[in-house]
Parts: sequence; structure tokens; C-alpha cells
Amino acid sequence: MRARIFKPARNAMQSGNRRTKTWRIELEGLGEPEIEPLMGWTSGTDTRRQVRLDFPTREAAIAYAERHGLDFWVEDEKQHEARKMAYSDNFRTDRSAPWTH
Repeated sequence: MRARIFKPARNAMQSGNRRTKTWRIELEGLGEPEIEPLMGWTSGTDTRRQVRLDFPTREAAIAYAERHGLDFWVEDEKQHEARKMAYSDNFRTDRSAPWTH
């Protein structure tokens, strides 16, 4: 069974860093999901796709995968660069584009 170890990205609706400091293991399913002919929904019988395990560190996730004999690969951590911007920057007079409101 193959597994992917990665650090999840933040939700598009999040502004904070909650739930981005953990590492996650997701298991791959055996086959492709099937499309149900009547409604067009995606379905399948393999429940391993639903398994997600969170770990505090990358090393803990790798140790778990090795301990349970999982074939795994590790995706590198993507760095997020936070931009510092003040609310008053919206009203600067030296903006490159005029403020239209």
C-alpha cells in the first residue's frame, strides 16, 4: 500500500496558520473511483482513500509509515511568505493604480 506524507496547505478561507503545522499521511486507493451511472456521483468500494492521519513532525510520520510497512514518499514543505501590509496602505497617495471607490 502506498502513502503520501505531506504538510497540508491552509484552507482558502483561512487567514491564520491553524492546522498547518502538522504532517499528514494519506493512503492511496487500489483503483480509480467509479462514476455511478444514474446520478453521476463518484463512488468506490475502497475505503482506504478516506484514511488521513496527522502527526506533529515529519519524522513521526515517516516512523509510522516504516513501522507499518507502508511504501511512501514525502512531499517537500512549501514555505508561505506572509506579506506585511497596513490598512492605511489602501489609502496611500503614491499607489500605482488609482483607488476607484
